[in-house]
Amino acid sequence: MNREKGARKSPDSNTDPREVLGALQEEARRKRKTAADAATAVITVGTATCGLASGALETKTALEQAVRDYGIEARIKEVGCIGHCYAEPVVIMEREGFPPIFYHQVTPGKARMLVKSFLREGDPLFEHVLGAMEENELIPWVMDFPRFNQESRVVTELCGHIDPDDVYEYLAEGGYGAMAGGILVPPEELIHEIEASGLRGRGGAGFPTGRKWALARKAVGSEKTVICNADEGDPGAYMDRTLLESNPHQVLEGMALCGLAVGAKKGIVYVRSEYPLAVERITRAIGQAEDLGLLGYGILGSPFDFEVKVFQGSGAFVCGEETALIRSIEGHRGMPRHRPPYPVEKGLHGQPTIINNAKTLAAAVQVIARGARWFGEIGTETSRGTAIFSVVGDVVHPGLVEIAMGVSLRTLIFGICGGIPKRKAFRAVQIGGPSGGCLPGQFLDTPIDFDSLTRAGAMMGSGGMVVMDEDTCMVDVARYFLDFTQKESCGKCTFCRIGTRQLLHVLERITKGEGREDDLDLLEELSEDVKSGSLCGLGKTAPNPVLTTIRYFRDEYEAHVKEGRCPAGACRALTAFYIDLEKCARGCDACVGCCPVEAIFTTRNRKKGIDQTLCVKCGECMTACPPEYDAVRKVSPPDRAPVIERPVEEETHGKEAGGSPSPGK
Repeated sequence: MNREKGARKSPDSNTDPREVLGALQEEARRKRKTAADAATAVITVGTATCGLASGALETKTALEQAVRDYGIEARIKEVGCIGHCYAEPVVIMEREGFPPIFYHQVTPGKARMLVKSFLREGDPLFEHVLGAMEENELIPWVMDFPRFNQESRVVTELCGHIDPDDVYEYLAEGGYGAMAGGILVPPEELIHEIEASGLRGRGGAGFPTGRKWALARKAVGSEKTVICNADEGDPGAYMDRTLLESNPHQVLEGMALCGLAVGAKKGIVYVRSEYPLAVERITRAIGQAEDLGLLGYGILGSPFDFEVKVFQGSGAFVCGEETALIRSIEGHRGMPRHRPPYPVEKGLHGQPTIINNAKTLAAAVQVIARGARWFGEIGTETSRGTAIFSVVGDVVHPGLVEIAMGVSLRTLIFGICGGIPKRKAFRAVQIGGPSGGCLPGQFLDTPIDFDSLTRAGAMMGSGGMVVMDEDTCMVDVARYFLDFTQKESCGKCTFCRIGTRQLLHVLERITKGEGREDDLDLLEELSEDVKSGSLCGLGKTAPNPVLTTIRYFRDEYEAHVKEGRCPAGACRALTAFYIDLEKCARGCDACVGCCPVEAIFTTRNRKKGIDQTLCVKCGECMTACPPEYDAVRKVSPPDRAPVIERPVEEETHGKEAGGSPSPGK
């Protein structure tokens, strides 16, 4: 229940917010100790969206049943995402005599086995151990592995370690301490600390956060509002979602600090409705904070009021742009408007509004709690602090990674995330979301910071990163991202609405082998026109994948246009599958049963062939072919596939039987 206005203490109250918070934190530590003393073992299960998608709830249920069956007094605790999505479902087990042990890919069956062997019998089952969470002499420490020890967990420090649905877990870790201290200092001092830290916006633009707060502080208005922008819509990006699901109170504390600094009494968390778990957890966190006097009226017995509500967006990508986001909250269609005036001057309902990304607000808590000097020592001269990336695609250890600014792309992709699977070659990395750029191997030593990535032709963006291997067609990648941004265009600007559609038409034509000699010049010219003629960041950056792929992979475009060939063999219209008869094993029918259109037939010598007139180029035959034979081949252009004639009697049999012939025919 929200606290009433009448409960607020008067401005001349002598109550020290730090003392009030200290009592709450002490209570939180007592609760933690009581819970620990009552159990002989603690089992931690990651139940953020990545864990749930991998079966974490089923694993948790199996753990609960197992501890009951074996009579073990164990406490099972849900936490958020620890960032190691490749290892989900993740379970950490603690018992006396052992360090906390990190187990990966814990299925319900494995969960029951671990409870029996480790918690009851004392056998950790080393073959299932990823590592120990503490340094010890028995089990390798997780910090011995690059995926752990090369991270710099600042913003995500508590993610995957505390229960996001329990405010006392955050309080026990010193939570809301930065806010309590901030209440006692002048707002200008908070702003100065943020400015001195060098913190820049983590939503993509990289605007200095302290400067934005200072502008909002000076803005004149009857009601100022702080908006947390958690509306990430980049394909493969989930940084903001993870923060809201794993440590929502840190984001709320950051919003309160921003409110203190700029003079706002109202906050809004803007999150897309496609994030139901994030919505649920941030909403619950707000209620818990209000119940303890950490949000609402008279926070911690002080004159500071700050109310926070959640607004669910409908999922439009363009609403990540701040003026479109504001119109969405006001009940209008999310469409950007001209700036100036900027939202800090005239935003929500015409009043000063400050919009910060969820990661920015969470980072601000660390700046105030630990000091600008501490934060400024991390990163580079112009890009201070850390950056959070969701690394996905063709990489061994995908997931959420927080690194210091200035770390190279090579270190992140190959050192931390394990490189490319199956020993395939690196092709490119797409960084900055669908509006970012695609960078080839020559840029792997580029430092990850705002300025270096911009010079390379990409952008920091909000933190989405897609890694691609040698089997990726860069022309098709440009088409894919153009298809996304074109569909997400609000349609307000002619160049964005029509220009992106025409860019997509040209790219589709090229991937079908229908490209024209002047298409590359047309793509470059039209891309520059779209960038120049668009109002918001979506239109201005939408052509980036096209421009960077032409710039760095021009030979691939020319192969498509001039030779009708896809070098990666990814464009269906430009590829064909055939079976190498010298490698095909007589009598093997592995590929026959998987073909959805019955294009595979048996030759006279009982080997297999592919009818090119029926083949839909799905590639299932290549997947099904046993590795010891490796007989299925993919070629481009399609006319390189040798013609293997179907036996006449097989054609007749197929017509009479209405199906594929038997292997003996």
